[in-house]
Amino acid sequence: MQIDELARLLVARNETLATVESCTGGGIAKLCTDLAGSSEWFLGAVVTYSNEMKIKLGVQSATIEQYGAVSCEVTEQMAECGRNYAASAWALSVSGIAGPGGGTESKPVGTVCFSWANGKKVWSEKRLFSGDRQQVRDQAADYALVRLVELLSKQN
Repeated sequence: MQIDELARLLVARNETLATVESCTGGGIAKLCTDLAGSSEWFLGAVVTYSNEMKIKLGVQSATIEQYGAVSCEVTEQMAECGRNYAASAWALSVSGIAGPGGGTESKPVGTVCFSWANGKKVWSEKRLFSGDRQQVRDQAADYALVRLVELLSKQN
């Protein structure tokens, strides 16, 4: 992941980013803050590892009950709530099953849902990654940022 490209795009647009993370446990925030000068564009992160924390942030409990914590419906609310909480231009969110346990037939280990919000639109995706727990978490963190760079590059 070229974090410097993300930084360049956000700084050029005078925009900021916040993250709301579950299965990555703050890993995306770490990648962002590994870059010197990230305080210019990275506002912070909320790790909502439990459903209780998701609800405290503003995710509707009914959404979690209906779709499960690992769903695009939940990550969409996570992203919007995080963006509003941080007053950031952009927020990204992630919730998934890193393993080794916790998977089901419909949501196997490696299932990760993502959302990216900019106040005008929310984009969401569900992906399936392979590997052990750390590999799934690392791939999810990288993908969240790579996709954000793609979205920023397509914005006017």
